Amino acid sequence: MALTGRLGLLALAAAFVPLLVPSGGLLLGLWGLLLLGVVVDLFLAGNVRALRFHREGDTRVRLGETAGAGLIVENTGRRRVKAVLRDVWPPSAGVAPRTAKINVPAGERRRIEQTFTPTRRGDREAVTVVVRSVGPLGLAARQLSRPAPRTLRVLPAFPSRRHLPSRLARLRELTGLHSTMIRGQGTEFDSLREYVVGDDVRSIDWRATARRDDVVVRTWRPERDRRLYLVLDTGRTSAGRVGDIPRLDCSMDAALLLAALASRAGDRVDLLAYDRTVRARCENASRTGLLSAMVEAMAPLEPALIESDAAGMVSAIMSRVRRRSLIVLLTELNPAAFEEGLLPLLPGLTARHLVMIAAVSDPLVDEMAAARGDLAAVYDAAAAERARADRRRLTAELRSYGVEVVDAPPDRIAPALADAYLALKAAGRL
Repeated sequence: MALTGRLGLLALAAAFVPLLVPSGGLLLGLWGLLLLGVVVDLFLAGNVRALRFHREGDTRVRLGETAGAGLIVENTGRRRVKAVLRDVWPPSAGVAPRTAKINVPAGERRRIEQTFTPTRRGDREAVTVVVRSVGPLGLAARQLSRPAPRTLRVLPAFPSRRHLPSRLARLRELTGLHSTMIRGQGTEFDSLREYVVGDDVRSIDWRATARRDDVVVRTWRPERDRRLYLVLDTGRTSAGRVGDIPRLDCSMDAALLLAALASRAGDRVDLLAYDRTVRARCENASRTGLLSAMVEAMAPLEPALIESDAAGMVSAIMSRVRRRSLIVLLTELNPAAFEEGLLPLLPGLTARHLVMIAAVSDPLVDEMAAARGDLAAVYDAAAAERARADRRRLTAELRSYGVEVVDAPPDRIAPALADAYLALKAAGRL
């Protein structure tokens, strides 16, 4: 039972009665009247225990979009229930409305329309449903909290998909499916055609030329059915926010764009999320179901506030990828972590695979390096320039091992990674 403000006011008034009236009879009468009012209110208030709750609607929504749902309130009792209902979710679920008035006759149902606009990726769980039915006198109410389980999975946002059409156009140029003046380079034979001025003489097919009256050259296309293995580092460095976005979410966006492009190119794409253990994986997915399988695997991922185990990560990659592949590691270019962890292991990894490292840079560091407003800004600029120098030194060292490095700010990391993949295709390295 929950007492309302009116009951408190009456109790306060009753406390002052002995000061005004010497006899205690009036006081007892007031308390008796108050108690009678509470009993009547409780009797006339709707029986909230007779309510049952059911949920309908979307169970998945992409971050930044809105999902629709409904909460069904069923009255299994014998009397009408008028009440105020509060559906309790985590704040990041973005549920609206949070409270609603209900009026459910006996044996009937009512539906409360809801929308969810989540602000965080992952699984959002319904906490409870709280119902309060106030009596007609407003002196007392019946209140009940009852679970109504529901999980809303918030999938990763994919803002970089706007870059996909332009990259697919470049891919079609490389594979010769689109009319262009530039012929794709690669290692897979495509066709024969007549020699034109400017062609590489190494492409001349002398046997075909001997059978014809003109010089014939071979054309090539990038190889298909290659394998890309995307590795998401979910260690402590992925928890850092760049602007207002966690590094892990930026890496997911870049991985989705690269996977969409590579699958259209006919390549096979797998995903592994790792810090000290395998957090998620998506392997052997069909080309048509690749993106949906990846977003399902990525959705519940959260950064682990521990240092990633580089040796365990490399071991997991080597045990899963036997054939020469492009290994794309999406991580942070942290000099201290790399020097102690991944750098000593790179020679063994690059001996068997083509390795690419993609990292999200912080535009704030560049802004700090350019600042000269006061003494504090100068010190900040010196620290930022030192950080940039360490990052450039690490990049140069990685490239000396034959590693491709993509280092770009959050709004550029996804298209930059896609461009690096296309460059490898064009050069015949993949």
